[in-house]
Amino acid sequence: MITYPSEVEAADALRQAYQRIRAEIGKVIVGQDEVVKSVLISVFSNGHCLLVGVPGLAKTLLVQTVAQVLDLHFNRVQFTPDLMPSDIIGAEILGEDRNFKFIRGPIFANIILADEINRTPPKTQAALLEAMQEKAVTAAGVTHKLEQPFFVLATQNPIEQEGTYPLPEAQLDRFMFNVALNYPSFAEELQVVKNTTSTIKPQVNKIIGAEQIVYFQHLVRNIPVTDHVLEYAVRLVAKTRPQGEMATPQVKRLLNWGAGPRASQFLILGAKCHAVISGKYSPDIEDVQAVAKPILRHRIVRSYHAEAEGLSTDQIIEQLF
Repeated sequence: MITYPSEVEAADALRQAYQRIRAEIGKVIVGQDEVVKSVLISVFSNGHCLLVGVPGLAKTLLVQTVAQVLDLHFNRVQFTPDLMPSDIIGAEILGEDRNFKFIRGPIFANIILADEINRTPPKTQAALLEAMQEKAVTAAGVTHKLEQPFFVLATQNPIEQEGTYPLPEAQLDRFMFNVALNYPSFAEELQVVKNTTSTIKPQVNKIIGAEQIVYFQHLVRNIPVTDHVLEYAVRLVAKTRPQGEMATPQVKRLLNWGAGPRASQFLILGAKCHAVISGKYSPDIEDVQAVAKPILRHRIVRSYHAEAEGLSTDQIIEQLF
């Protein structure tokens, strides 16, 4: 069992592990610093992550590399229109002894890559809901616990919408982060092409394992938070609700719907983890703001006025700061 003499030393160990993990991932993934940081914060906060970007931005490679560095069991599920729930969670089959036995699906892993999650019908998307929220799946009335730690890292293409099924709000809300991937800079793309068009394959080292990740997840939850930071996070979420008493006239005009209480919870958890990996032992308002955009951008719905004015969700969130 992993233990440290004090929580301060444990926090230092998490920060050092984070830096080593970043260095290993950097051998394969060029740039995308904020994306990598968001994915690792979601891992240490025990949350799920939705990666949104056009094809070719190394979304799948990033998830595979994270699984390698963290020494976790990894499964990839390619979501297609004909994918069934049993293809994800598994199914009961009649064995040779004429007894039914449960054959586990790919969901039984530590890291699940749900590739192009919006290309499968809602019935199959819903198969992930219980697993993401309860860390368990139910088949034939029997509940099967999933091995810890457990994360769903899903990818989505924001451009090609033909033949896609938009994720329901209930499932979007299960994702801690909605991370937007952008094109690399010229220098970064130059390095990517140089690295991927030769015979040299970078070797990444395993930094930490499942037991240590679970320990760090408990550590993040034990990080103390002052009342004014808690109040700031909750007030920030409350400001997104146009029907609420804290909404400004601008919010009422620009938003049709705001974020729910889960956003407040994720803001605090994310701020705690962000503080620790930044060398602090308690989060402040800057840590809340650092994680606010990927936590809120998929939980607020813009109005016609915002769309007509060309305001993105990120710009509206910045106004709330």
